[in-house]
Amino acid sequence: MTDTAERKMRFLYALRSRGVTDTRVLTAMERIDRGAFVKGLFADRAYEDMPLPISCGQTISQPSIVGLMTQALSVTPRDKVLEIGTGSGYQAAILSQLARRVYTVDRHRRLVREAQDLFQALNLTNITAFTADGSFGLPDQAPFDRIIVTAAAEDAPGPLLAQLKIGGIMVLPVGQSDTVQSLIKVTRHETGFDYEELRPVRFVPLVEGLGPE
Repeated sequence: MTDTAERKMRFLYALRSRGVTDTRVLTAMERIDRGAFVKGLFADRAYEDMPLPISCGQTISQPSIVGLMTQALSVTPRDKVLEIGTGSGYQAAILSQLARRVYTVDRHRRLVREAQDLFQALNLTNITAFTADGSFGLPDQAPFDRIIVTAAAEDAPGPLLAQLKIGGIMVLPVGQSDTVQSLIKVTRHETGFDYEELRPVRFVPLVEGLGPE
């Protein structure tokens, strides 16, 4: 077994041991090579269960958190998904294996450009990436079956709640950026929203406006 194959096997084992048990999610994470999304100095740590720095002062999330968030989202093959915070593009790539269509937005043009190049190289044709202020969602494409936010807001942003279909699910971290945040799952019903707290997490804050580049 090659060193890379062994590292990938350990990677999947680590995901399972941290609670990622959904077979569809594990298969998607096996198909999408995290190594393609980690550049430069940290490339050799791509299969470790840790967040790593990427361009524009952002991070690629810890794989087990990506897996747990994806699992909580309960994506079906018919779903239209919105991701707020494209980052490296890794989370969107995994969602592309599970959903009908993925829309992803980021405030940093450079990250969106780099992610688009990767999606093209990997032939992930059901992802559309935009440079936009994610706190407003994507009203033109709403409503969405699923919404995932990879940056922490103090509360679930109103525009995103409004863009969620009845029966839809949103998974996001909430809390002050300098203290521990909670990962929550929001389900929209005819009469309102249900909130379920999943686990403590730490994410970069959700910032309004577009990035400097």
